[in-house]
Amino acid sequence: MRREDNEVLCRVGPDTPMGKVFRSYWNPIADAKQLSAPDGDPVRVRFCGEDFVAFRDSSGTLGLLDEYCAHRGASLALARNEENGLRCIYHGWKYDVTGQLQDAPNHPDPEFCTGFKAASYPVREAGGLIWGYFGPADKEPAFPHFAFFEPPVSNLYVARVDLNCNYSQLLEGGLDSSHVGILHADMANPGWASGIFERNTDANNPGGLAVADDAPALSIETTNFGFHYAAIRKGENGGQSIRIVPFIMPSARIIPAEVRTATLFEVPRDDENTSTYLVAFGEFTDDRPRQLKQSGLDDPRLYSEEDFKWRGTWENRFGQDRSTMNESWSGLKGLEPEDAAVALSMGPIFDRTAEHLVPADAAVVHMRHILLEAAKAVAAGEDAPPLPDLTKVRAVADTEIPAGADWRNLAPDNIGIADKAAE
Repeated sequence: MRREDNEVLCRVGPDTPMGKVFRSYWNPIADAKQLSAPDGDPVRVRFCGEDFVAFRDSSGTLGLLDEYCAHRGASLALARNEENGLRCIYHGWKYDVTGQLQDAPNHPDPEFCTGFKAASYPVREAGGLIWGYFGPADKEPAFPHFAFFEPPVSNLYVARVDLNCNYSQLLEGGLDSSHVGILHADMANPGWASGIFERNTDANNPGGLAVADDAPALSIETTNFGFHYAAIRKGENGGQSIRIVPFIMPSARIIPAEVRTATLFEVPRDDENTSTYLVAFGEFTDDRPRQLKQSGLDDPRLYSEEDFKWRGTWENRFGQDRSTMNESWSGLKGLEPEDAAVALSMGPIFDRTAEHLVPADAAVVHMRHILLEAAKAVAAGEDAPPLPDLTKVRAVADTEIPAGADWRNLAPDNIGIADKAAE
């Protein structure tokens, strides 16, 4: 990869092309549980290198403002949340959810309050997440509609993890099908240590493989939401084992398991920090302790739901226990510790000019192409591609089809515009 393209891909500040791409879409900015109560604690939000504050006022309405008070810059995350507004504790300036100044005790001029409005941003709640839009007001897109907006709460599992690396490293890992049977060998093939393939029969497990093939062929199709691809593995009796993964602009992917689907978003807080939001739903009852254990989020040394911070670093070797590596492939427990360790081990921003790619990396390359094309478009004054209705976009868990059969028939609603060159 060219160094200049790596810079464009990774830099997300307000004046960067990729930062403008992210600001062209609605993005998750908080777990809804953080803002569950009217007049609750304001929540600091960092998005693409800028700081904001989200709150729910006395009537339950959500607000999203610049974090720093327009008067003298004190953080509104310290503000009093009372009587349908945030009141700065420094000089008492009070703003409603639209940014309208309601009171200025050190300048009690009604006309001044009426004429003063701080910046505010569109904010919504859906699917267990709080969403924000930070782009130009006249280009605000329609609010996206994901399939996980629909299921009952009992079938919804939401998690947030804050990690200290660039969003692209996490996103690329999530789109890389060939690592599943290797990095996640303990879950993909529990018999790996014996040299015998053993299918994981847990239908809730997104890391399980149906066949022993760690070098899948990839078939990729550009779509009007981004792209989707099939990881094609050698099936039984001469057939093909197909796993379909969609990528949705600007940073989402859908990972399938037999009875659940997980949608993950890699949302940049800045160039070197990312919030991963995971929403899983399907034919299962939300058993949060089980889901946390499967994800590897049940180890308090590495993670806490109180602050969402991932604490795996080189100082604690990302939680790796090398004494267990005769039985555990990675010496790590769970999907998230494994994915986080390899992404964080690359450093805050990986130098992609040093990598050596193979055909199994085709989905990663295509994702870079899609994002860089969008960055080029917004840099030229064009709009980023809009999203269609996402309700029927599907990921497909490992499914056997005859050799030569068209994998697209497994996900006919992933409206595609074939990119033959990518294939």
